[in-house]
Amino acid sequence: MHGYEMIQEIAERSGGAWKPSPGSVYPTLQLLEDEGLIASESEGGKKLFSLTEAGRAAAEEGPEAPWEEASRGVDWEALGEIRQAGFGLMEAFGQVWKTGSKEQREKALGVINDARKKLYLILADED
Repeated sequence: MHGYEMIQEIAERSGGAWKPSPGSVYPTLQLLEDEGLIASESEGGKKLFSLTEAGRAAAEEGPEAPWEEASRGVDWEALGEIRQAGFGLMEAFGQVWKTGSKEQREKALGVINDARKKLYLILADED
C-alpha cells in the first residue's frame, strides 16, 4: 500500500474523524522503515510499503488502532447535521458576498456576527 492509500484508509476507518496529512504520513513511514518495522519497494513509480515481521509483532503488541480511538463516541448523525448546517450557512454567505450589494454584504456580515454571539450565549445559559 502506498502513502496516499494509507491516508484514504485511515480516513475511511475513522469515519472521517481523522485524515492525516501527507506531511505527517510520509515522515512517519520513513521513520518506521528506518526502525525496520516496514519495508518499501518501488512499483509503477509509487513507493509501496509493507510490514516486516518485526512490524507485525509490534503492531500486535501495541495499543488499539488510532482510528478506533478517534471515532469512539462520535454521534455520526449529529455530526452530519452539523456539517450540513455549517456548509449551508457558508454557502449562503458566500453567495451574498459574491453577488450582493454593499448593503446586502453588510447585513449578511451582521447576521453571521449575531449568530456567533448567540451561540456563545447558549454556552453561557443566557437567552
